Amino acid sequence: PLILLHGWTSSRQEWFPFLAELNARHRVYRWDARGHGGHPLAHAGSATAERMARDLRNLIAHFGLHNATAVGHSMGALTLWQYLRDHGTHGLGKLCFIDQSPKLLTDDDWAHGIYGDFGVDRNNELISWLRDDFAEGVLKLTAHGLNQRAAEKYRQNASGWQRSRAALRAQNPEPLINCWQSLTAADYRDVLAKIPLPTLLIYGGESNFYRSSTAHYVADHIPERRAAHLRGHRPLAAPVAARALRRRVDGLHQPAGLRRDQVVRNFWTACSRRCFSARTLLA
Repeated sequence: PLILLHGWTSSRQEWFPFLAELNARHRVYRWDARGHGGHPLAHAGSATAERMARDLRNLIAHFGLHNATAVGHSMGALTLWQYLRDHGTHGLGKLCFIDQSPKLLTDDDWAHGIYGDFGVDRNNELISWLRDDFAEGVLKLTAHGLNQRAAEKYRQNASGWQRSRAALRAQNPEPLINCWQSLTAADYRDVLAKIPLPTLLIYGGESNFYRSSTAHYVADHIPERRAAHLRGHRPLAAPVAARALRRRVDGLHQPAGLRRDQVVRNFWTACSRRCFSARTLLA
């Protein structure tokens, strides 16, 4: 079994370009996380990392999953780290974390969060943007990041940004803002060294949010990790990126020893522009 956990403000549709490749060899479970995918919540404040980790435990129990491979992109990675803290490795056999820091906010002692420079003041500014105009606030978070192409496309108001703006405006912002506040309050650095499972790390040399030092930090602190390196700076077509991810996920099932000498650099180039929720922003 393969469990796919999407990023913040996205939905299960984030994984659609991968499904043909992954379904050929895995039974795939993909959810709309609490507060996401247009599903109403009785209590907007329930969309927290802790509750999403409990939702994952409930999913695993409901389907009776054992030795599952869990893939977490962005918020999905945070959900997995919260799960490991609260529930251990119950039902899990392998892990994959895509483009995430164990602590989103930076401070005087931590430079591996968002942008390498995103402290409390910048986060408070973002939250004010989200409350004023949720869709535009989310787009600014991407546009003000490390990828200059994204900033250029935002300034041009490219068609991909227009589509994303319309999709974001269709969502209920309050649960998603509460979710963001939960995610930015979390610190999972202590969880990394305690991960006992084979773990695949995927980071991007053209990530919009994290520098290569974040990938190095996570790789250095997870004992049994394998780092994937997808070469090339031009975006790949979705089927090619899907095959690349499938090969690396399948590789976690091989008995060969884990390589410890690589850090991922270009996954964001290969996949996010076409395959994840950010794909339309860079179109």
